[in-house]
Amino acid sequence: MSAAPPLRVLVVDDEATIREALERALRLEGFVVDLAEGGTVALERLAAEPPDVVVLDVVMPDLDGIEVTRRLRGAGSRVPICILSARDEVADRVAGLRAGADDYLVKPFALEELTARLHALLRRTPSDDGVPIRVGDLTVDPARRLVRRGVREIELTNREFELLETLARHPGMVLSRTQLLEQVWGYTFEVDSNVVDVFVSYLRRKLEAGGESRLLHTVRGVGFVVRT
Repeated sequence: MSAAPPLRVLVVDDEATIREALERALRLEGFVVDLAEGGTVALERLAAEPPDVVVLDVVMPDLDGIEVTRRLRGAGSRVPICILSARDEVADRVAGLRAGADDYLVKPFALEELTARLHALLRRTPSDDGVPIRVGDLTVDPARRLVRRGVREIELTNREFELLETLARHPGMVLSRTQLLEQVWGYTFEVDSNVVDVFVSYLRRKLEAGGESRLLHTVRGVGFVVRT
């Protein structure tokens, strides 16, 4: 059996020293690393040869990381995106995640944490034989990565889909934020973040956009549950 090909990561940052440091660290982790010095070049590279994951700085002179993310998601790209930024306000994190990023890492950061997060982004738990999951009028199809409420199809990002799939596989069971961070984000260390709450908010907005009843509930002080 032949070995799996190495994973490709595109690092996008306008600062050469950061690009080079990330390139060295990621190569040591076994990644094949491509570099782009700005958002415009990044979009060209992504169109020519999509990588397995993107590491994307926010502040760039030609096209910022948020806009790059929006354009990628608008074009239907599902490539996992990890945003890097010195901006650590909740509003900044929310803007990045709302644009379609899968993760948001605040500078300065430990390279070990970045590589752990990238491996978590790339890790996909095999779905149980691909059989669609149904909870009330909600259908989650892991094999086709489709979500419907009734006949209405719902467009989700990779991370939104994984979160909803995890909850839908345990209807009526309350899953804590810690459990969801471990199962969906792959974090096995303490994370001081409201990322789960942010993504639950996105999911509710999309799941109820057609006036449907609430399926995704908060159990205060405990976690979240999908139930009819």
